[in-house]
Amino acid sequence: MDRTGRAELDNFLERYPSIQMLEVLMPDMNGIFRCKRIHRSEFAALFAGSLKCPATQSLVTTMGEYDHQVDPRLVAGEPDNKVLPVSGSLAPVPWLASPTGQVLASHYTPGDEPAWVDPRHVLAGVLERFVAMGLRPVIATELEFYLVSPGDGVVPKPLLGRIPGTAMEQQGIQFALAEDMWQYDAFLDAVRIACEQQSVPMTTMLSEFAPGQWEINTRHVDDPLLACDHALLLKRIVKGVALQQGLSATFMAKPFAASAGSGLHIHASLYDGNGNNVFSDPASAATPALSPLCRHAVGGLVATMSEAMALFAPNANSYRRFVPGTYAPLAPSWGYNHRDVSLRIPVSGHDNRRIEHRVAGADANPYLVAAAVLAGMHHGITSRCDPGPMVAEGTDLPAQVQSLPSHWEAALARFDRSTLLPRYLGAAYCSAFGSMRRAECEAFRACIPNLDYEWYLRAV
Repeated sequence: MDRTGRAELDNFLERYPSIQMLEVLMPDMNGIFRCKRIHRSEFAALFAGSLKCPATQSLVTTMGEYDHQVDPRLVAGEPDNKVLPVSGSLAPVPWLASPTGQVLASHYTPGDEPAWVDPRHVLAGVLERFVAMGLRPVIATELEFYLVSPGDGVVPKPLLGRIPGTAMEQQGIQFALAEDMWQYDAFLDAVRIACEQQSVPMTTMLSEFAPGQWEINTRHVDDPLLACDHALLLKRIVKGVALQQGLSATFMAKPFAASAGSGLHIHASLYDGNGNNVFSDPASAATPALSPLCRHAVGGLVATMSEAMALFAPNANSYRRFVPGTYAPLAPSWGYNHRDVSLRIPVSGHDNRRIEHRVAGADANPYLVAAAVLAGMHHGITSRCDPGPMVAEGTDLPAQVQSLPSHWEAALARFDRSTLLPRYLGAAYCSAFGSMRRAECEAFRACIPNLDYEWYLRAV
């Protein structure tokens, strides 16, 4: 263990002397933490690099299953990787009754090289492209989710507010209703406290554009890896606090057919070595005052959106979110101050000009979404891509023709044909990702849902 790691661990244990167990959190390709809980006697060994995990732990389906369709040349024999903590990520777990801490961790080879199976390293590889250009990406996330009504039924329901003096539930969208926050203040405040204890820079909470739906935003940071850590930790906090309070939370993209889906919006901007936002053109009188470099970045995102759809919408339920008229994008459009487009230029000043990427669902892996977004931006800048005409502010979009892949199989087929993403994310990772997502897709399609019986069993 180096001195920095030793000091970090000692300071943490001095601050939280009662902690006896540590949850080691390792993100898989789905954006789900795979976890080992270790005893205090093993903390030092973890920081010294003694903890091992199979490389395939990161290459699993949403159900946690590994499928041997992955090219055996990549992970033959399921070799072990070394697991090392992410500096600065030690924190308590406030929703657990037992004195427990947590730490993020990444996979490394036995020779201490970043392991290609780890989505954090996939994003880190894309970031190196911008370092070489002397540019610094700044990222923030917006995450939507539902609180789910407790019950024993097979079909879940959103958790709605109660009408005072009655047993009735509040109907209607009731966007940004203060009374919803009052009713669930204990939950929201516990989320705030956990965010502060775990150094997740939560900024804003609101009840979203569907009954029972919420949104929490995080602050922009100039380290996209850290921004994605924040997003995944925020999901863990929301679910952990909900569990503690007898509630349930879900980040499914479309848990309720009649309600809006939940998205993961990425806000991205670029700065040069002098701290100037290179997406803005201060000499321009246009609204918005975009630099040519910003237009090229948008052009790259437009050009790569279809082939990255399997990353933005990673499972069968993801594609239920793309319904006309629900602010879920159907085509690679872009515009200023317009929520119907895929790539929105928000109202902003020269110092915070940015692109809001609105395609990914809340179920997506934030590391892979950010990697695909930054890869598209880099491709656009280096290839001088033209984004086409911008949707003007206040323009009523006609019924959009869905040009993005509309179902899982089509998205996976388009991903497999991509020649650009393997250059950015790594050929091995793209191969394994495609194999595992196809395995899950085939398993999903092989199941016979209840609807088959309801529609066909008696009538056919």
